[in-house]
Amino acid sequence: MTDTLHRPSDIRSGLHDNAVKDIAGGLKLLLADMFALYVKTKNYHWHMSGPHFRDYHLMLDEQATQIFAVTDAVAERARKIGGTTIRSIGHIAKLQRVLDNDADYVDPMDMLAELRDDNGDLARRMRELHDMCSTLGDVATTSLLETWIDEAEGRRWFLFEATRKG
Repeated sequence: MTDTLHRPSDIRSGLHDNAVKDIAGGLKLLLADMFALYVKTKNYHWHMSGPHFRDYHLMLDEQATQIFAVTDAVAERARKIGGTTIRSIGHIAKLQRVLDNDADYVDPMDMLAELRDDNGDLARRMRELHDMCSTLGDVATTSLLETWIDEAEGRRWFLFEATRKG
């Protein structure tokens, strides 16, 4: 017997085709943002300096690990429902909404403030995707997003506290 499933859209998730298109599109954007934030966090981890180097270096490594851990689940969710996902670094660059910072030097407090804001923006975008998924009846994606939103808010909180004036 020949396998008749040839295209991702042949997978039947129980969601309407337009819902699959919209949700998978949102997940693709989220994945691009997650990769961009991962690289930015690792960049700042590698280039951290100053009197709190060890603490910030370790915190950013933990945060980068947490961000990277989500990427596979985001991509696999898009595929499970019948969508596609990113295909290359260039594809990420076209879709990402997290701004790169290629400066030769960034002050440690500016690094933390940028990442704080990036994680806050990421959480906001995930809430918007959550609302869309909920409206379209995708309870599995909404459930995953709830965990990822909590993680982004946790990262933002740590970065907020690290940037407070003492």
